[in-house]
Amino acid sequence: MTTVVVGSGMAATRLVEELVARGHTDVTVLGDENHPPYNRILLSAVLEGTHRPEALTLREPDWYADHGIALRLGTRAVEVDRSGQSVTLVDGSTVTYDRLVLATGSIPTLPPIRGLVRMDGRLHTKVHAFRSLDDCTRLVAALPEARNAVVVGGGLLGLQVARALAVRGLVTEVVEGGEHLLRSQVGAPAGAVLARDLERLGTTVYTGARAVRLTDAGLVLDNGCTLDTDLVVLTAGGRPSTALARRAGLTVRRGIVVDDRLRSVDDEHVHAIGDCAEYAGRTTGFVPPAWEQAGLVAAHLSGDDVAYAGSRSVARLRATDLDVAVLGDPERAEGQVVEMTNPVVGTHRKLVVRDGVIVGATLVGDLSRIGLLTQHYDRRTVLGPHEPGALLLGDRPVPPARLPDDAEVCACAGVTAGRIRACSSLTEVCETTRATTGCGGCAPAVRQLLAQRPSLGPTLEGTRS
Repeated sequence: MTTVVVGSGMAATRLVEELVARGHTDVTVLGDENHPPYNRILLSAVLEGTHRPEALTLREPDWYADHGIALRLGTRAVEVDRSGQSVTLVDGSTVTYDRLVLATGSIPTLPPIRGLVRMDGRLHTKVHAFRSLDDCTRLVAALPEARNAVVVGGGLLGLQVARALAVRGLVTEVVEGGEHLLRSQVGAPAGAVLARDLERLGTTVYTGARAVRLTDAGLVLDNGCTLDTDLVVLTAGGRPSTALARRAGLTVRRGIVVDDRLRSVDDEHVHAIGDCAEYAGRTTGFVPPAWEQAGLVAAHLSGDDVAYAGSRSVARLRATDLDVAVLGDPERAEGQVVEMTNPVVGTHRKLVVRDGVIVGATLVGDLSRIGLLTQHYDRRTVLGPHEPGALLLGDRPVPPARLPDDAEVCACAGVTAGRIRACSSLTEVCETTRATTGCGGCAPAVRQLLAQRPSLGPTLEGTRS
């Protein structure tokens, strides 16, 4: 069976890894970027200067060749002929398939700010998008000549970029049109704690304000302020990349509509995974669900009778001196709410509990209990009447030694403590499980689990997380 994968991002890479593990070799991957597949989550770490660009690579081209996988980079699919089961590329060549997997991800959208685009159609020299490795490289190259920057968008990506720029020494400001930061993930109290944390770290936050025009004087907001800036970084706005699917006549709403086998509802030979897929009226936008979908499609293409029932959501903010984790959708989940805020030390903790089960959680400023909370959330543990409060009050992390083998350590890759313990080094963990290669939040727990191995010794030296 010939499988063609359109896209070479994190979802596509996980799919190919799963297919290789199941013995598939007749696979072609079409990526429109020239870079080998890389970890987009860590782009802000490159911007911050803690990671080299090459450290983000998920799989080198030689790995694909060694496993008989055709990796075609720097090429773009422009049409899908569903009746002939072929994909036409921008150079006019075609690739045939028995099964087609669309992993086209998402694309940035420009906010309605006058002056962003010049008369020749290119972005103003001060303006930078931040979605790809090339975007990141261009922004890093502009840093030496810049003194200050404005980040448009106060979501997860915006806060990561703002912290990275501040760590680089730029005077940084954040403009968020909503009433508080991270408005898609957390409530107003958590957003207020985050704003205070950022201001304590030297970053000014403007909420409830929108950028409307870029002029020679600076970025003009709708509240009358004009922000002097050398750089404007756009992190707000993005949508699933569905143009290819639309041209192929597939049903598209926000994303490509799929069934419980992640097949297009119009064509059983076409699947969609990751940011571009829409199941039960929802798109995800996070890596863990995309990896889960990739594993399910690989199982389905291998003949397993598996069905998709939606993914749990675990979001982590990867930014220096800012700690945020969100389980589920705590702002919309129904249930009893246990909430604690300490603005003096910059912490906010919230649990939503229904019938004794955690259905949503927010942690800001202290993630010492995230491992235990994630276990309860995943297992749907029924808590006693006093346990939710005790979970939020506790300050001491649970040592990894107490974790059972089936406890999840890495939420991004879905890796358990048992799989970590089975590895002999951090390098082996990264290569075989992908733990620590996502948001990086599990790295301390992984290192502690590995340190329990009596023969490990110096093998941790020289490895990267």
